[in-house]
Amino acid sequence: MISFDNVSKSYGSKVLFENVTFNINKGERIGLVGRNGNGKTTLMRIITGEEEADSGKVSIPKNYKIGFLKQHIKFSKSTVIEEAMLGLSEEESHDRWKAEKILSGLGFSSSDMEKEPSSFSGGFQVRLMLAQTLLSSPDLLLLDEPTNYLDIVSLRWLKGFLNSWKGELLLITHDRQFMDDIVTHIAGIHRCRIRKMEGKTDKFYEQIARDEEIYEKTRINDEQKRKDLEQYITRFRAKARLAGLVQSRIKTLNKMEKKEKLEAIKNLEFSFKYKPVTSKQIMRAENISFSYDSRKFLIKDLSIIIGSEDKIAVIGKNGKGKSTLLKVLAGILPATSGNVIYHTGCLKGYYEQTNVSSLNPDNTIEEEIQSVSDNFDRTYVRNICGAMLFEQDAALKKIKVLSGGEKSRVMLGKIIASPLNVLMLDETTNHLDMDACDSLIEAVDNFPGAVIMVTHNEMFLHALANRLIVFQDEYPYIFEGTYEEFLEKEGWQEETAVKIKEVKNKLTKKDARKLRSEIIAEKNRVLKPLEQLVESLENEISECENEVEELNNLLIEASSKNDGILIGDYGRRLAELNKKIDDDFIKLDNAYTELESYKKEYEEKLNQIEE
Repeated sequence: MISFDNVSKSYGSKVLFENVTFNINKGERIGLVGRNGNGKTTLMRIITGEEEADSGKVSIPKNYKIGFLKQHIKFSKSTVIEEAMLGLSEEESHDRWKAEKILSGLGFSSSDMEKEPSSFSGGFQVRLMLAQTLLSSPDLLLLDEPTNYLDIVSLRWLKGFLNSWKGELLLITHDRQFMDDIVTHIAGIHRCRIRKMEGKTDKFYEQIARDEEIYEKTRINDEQKRKDLEQYITRFRAKARLAGLVQSRIKTLNKMEKKEKLEAIKNLEFSFKYKPVTSKQIMRAENISFSYDSRKFLIKDLSIIIGSEDKIAVIGKNGKGKSTLLKVLAGILPATSGNVIYHTGCLKGYYEQTNVSSLNPDNTIEEEIQSVSDNFDRTYVRNICGAMLFEQDAALKKIKVLSGGEKSRVMLGKIIASPLNVLMLDETTNHLDMDACDSLIEAVDNFPGAVIMVTHNEMFLHALANRLIVFQDEYPYIFEGTYEEFLEKEGWQEETAVKIKEVKNKLTKKDARKLRSEIIAEKNRVLKPLEQLVESLENEISECENEVEELNNLLIEASSKNDGILIGDYGRRLAELNKKIDDDFIKLDNAYTELESYKKEYEEKLNQIEE
């Protein structure tokens, strides 16, 4: 057990927390919540000894091991597997299999494990440090925003891992659902105090709201009592026969504790401005492909019609091309082949985390938002600054002194400044605190236009998405349905493979035969309609091509006779047929790709049972 006894910490005039007292008890998984800048990471650093409290005491049992996901990355080994194994205890220092298991769960392939750690992207380097931390088997695990750098498959794996964690856990994350799915308690830094309670985030915030409502009602009642007492004392102080009563009320007044009015806490409250558009379709992609080096395609022959009210989520593992696809759809990157076509009234707003580098570091926040348009007057710009929590003099802060979360809010401010009908959002939740994420999900949900978002946040996926672009097979494909329907009908292949393997290890031969029969039956149910569709489209194309051949012969004959009427009739019919053939080929390609994908998936399932 770790105990905090009257612990306080400040930076200059900024008080983070004062006189806080609480315990981290055996087996507790605690979610640490609070606004950005309130001291969550500082609290963790006090536990590890990297920082000291100004006053109070933190008691940690002897030989109690603490694992902290380090923010400063430094490697000393030549391969990923060797670097990860540094986290193993002395007794387990040669347990390569344990390290491989953790690395695999975090998205490293077998070949990745033999590569140099420094050759990976920043996100994968953080994953490697996370693997090292997990392998150290600490009594208390400290995780500060691990969700920022993990893709959705790795996040789901980590969630399962932490739910089976036997030690103590202190977790900071802006992902409310991720936290709620793991923790047993919430500890919140609020008004420079820390309050801990059993349950999830909803229960915590509801209790805080109730307590503040009661406090404010009590304060108002006390103020009224104080006024009544003061009026009585003033009125009857000179009357000798009431001196005793007056003195009694003076004593009561002196004993009354004066409750200060709670300082209003400003929430991020905003909405995206909408520019109406009459068309049901706002944009479409026609057979788009993209490659950075003309050899390996990230996107291949993807076609999608985007409705003016669609909420589309782009999902999949990191490094597959999700952000690249969003840039192609936004017109920032040109497609290698194919076209992206926008309705004439299409007005796009694009947000990407790396776009913070586009902010002018020497601009003030006000100047940066003003840069969106010369038509904005100062009052309008200041209102947007206020909505993004940069009120009064805070709007005059330079971009270069802002934190990551503050820069993210400036980017959002620039997007909400102008009317739009398409939002393109790439991981907007990184660096936003939980309250800001709640405001963002509400603003996106209320936006009447189209939304295309890249996110690993499953709360956002469940709440918003009605269509998906999935990066799971070799190339991305469209899933027509919600995220819940995707999990039910398809799911993540890595998870399916693990589940089958786990089940297979427990199966008798009889059970294995039964499972094999069930998979074959399911395979036939899924493949049969696709096979029928492929056959039907092939027959249609063949019939159209035969008719095209006949028409070409008739057209030659009509041309030799200079029969303008017949030439016109045959030409129009040929155009119709050629368009139908092109459309059918697109449908055939999509159906055939889906069919082959399912065949491969079911073959893998059957092979895993037989192995």
